[in-house]
Amino acid sequence: MGFLLKTPKNIFKKQTNTRLCTLFFIRNITVSGYSVGLFDKRAILTDLFLFFFKYYIFMMKKIVLTFLFLCLLLSGCGKKDTIKDDLDKVTKRDKLIIGVRTDTPPFGFKDNKGNFAGYDIDLARIITGYILGDESKAEFIPVTASDRIMKLNSGEVDFLIATMSITNQRQQILNFSIPYYIAGQAILVNSSSKAQSLSDFEGKKLIIVFGSTSERNLRANVPEVTVVGYKNYMDAYKALKAGKADGIVADDTILLGFTVNDKSVRLLSKRYSKEPYAVVFRKEPDSERLLTKVNYILENLQSTGKLNRLQEKWGIK
Repeated sequence: MGFLLKTPKNIFKKQTNTRLCTLFFIRNITVSGYSVGLFDKRAILTDLFLFFFKYYIFMMKKIVLTFLFLCLLLSGCGKKDTIKDDLDKVTKRDKLIIGVRTDTPPFGFKDNKGNFAGYDIDLARIITGYILGDESKAEFIPVTASDRIMKLNSGEVDFLIATMSITNQRQQILNFSIPYYIAGQAILVNSSSKAQSLSDFEGKKLIIVFGSTSERNLRANVPEVTVVGYKNYMDAYKALKAGKADGIVADDTILLGFTVNDKSVRLLSKRYSKEPYAVVFRKEPDSERLLTKVNYILENLQSTGKLNRLQEKWGIK
């Protein structure tokens, strides 16, 4: 006598694994006092097969979903890691943002059309061309001697090419490339001045620009001099012309820019220091690869003579 099964699920919910195995192997099975024939055993075997098949499909879905979740998680982490440091950021942005001076001809200034021009500007474009393959991908942010470090450390610019010389004090908080130019500090005076050297300014007034190395060097050599500070070189130049001081102390290459078109001022011949100009970076691990890249470019420009030709172009060789 056969036995009518209600549903396969009802059987499996009520039977233990041992009972199921028993059902599988025993020829004639009694369920609640009824004999289960061959046809019914086949049905049970079919139910068993369907059960394990569905279980297999269920587990495979879980495995696949788990695998996909892990892939998404890892790919998400990968996307975060693609921007690792400053060089990666520059490459992803496809633009270099560079802090430059606009008050230091012939290094950095704006021409008659309002375009950025000068030795530092040209050098910045060349470096951009090496890194991004296109010199036009350089974006310039004007900086002054007093705010350039702030703009660099705030992340507003990627690095500085801004007539900034390497000093021990600055190296404590900034990273520098190899020098791309060696300047020397000099004194600009009115053509009518009788001064010939730094010692002639004792008890007089000399102008410096805030944030430059001039003040430290000046006080070390002429303690009795009165130091007058201005925010930028153009203001300092105007103050000298207005008779508010007896001279300006700054890097010779910057001061030379004023003598080109103005014969009412002259530069004293003596130099009082060596000022190695360098590209300036934030002092942090994220800047190291970009610094290494720029050093490689500068070394290449020096070895091929391109840097010398650039200096000749701007009359600072």
